[in-house]
Amino acid sequence: MVLTNADDGRTVSVHTGDDIEVRLTGQRQNGLNYTWRVPQSSDPAVLHRTAGGTTPSGSATAVFHAEKDGTATISSARSCRPDPGRTCPLVVTPWKVTVETT
Repeated sequence: MVLTNADDGRTVSVHTGDDIEVRLTGQRQNGLNYTWRVPQSSDPAVLHRTAGGTTPSGSATAVFHAEKDGTATISSARSCRPDPGRTCPLVVTPWKVTVETT
């Protein structure tokens, strides 16, 4: 299963042993760079992150393995980094998906 920016707020179901890949795309607009943090699991015993990282373009990826039955959330947040001479709005945009593992 692959989750992207558009999946924010969803609840998804997977089976124990499945992998979930998260691909969050950064954005550059008018000298402002909107960058994502590496996605995290609320309960590594249910959803264990096996890989994760960010790119210079502001994107972030992660892979989670469903370890056992339960419910956990995968979350990240997007913030702004300005180019020199620019000012960012003081807004952090959260991203979250609830994962039910059976």
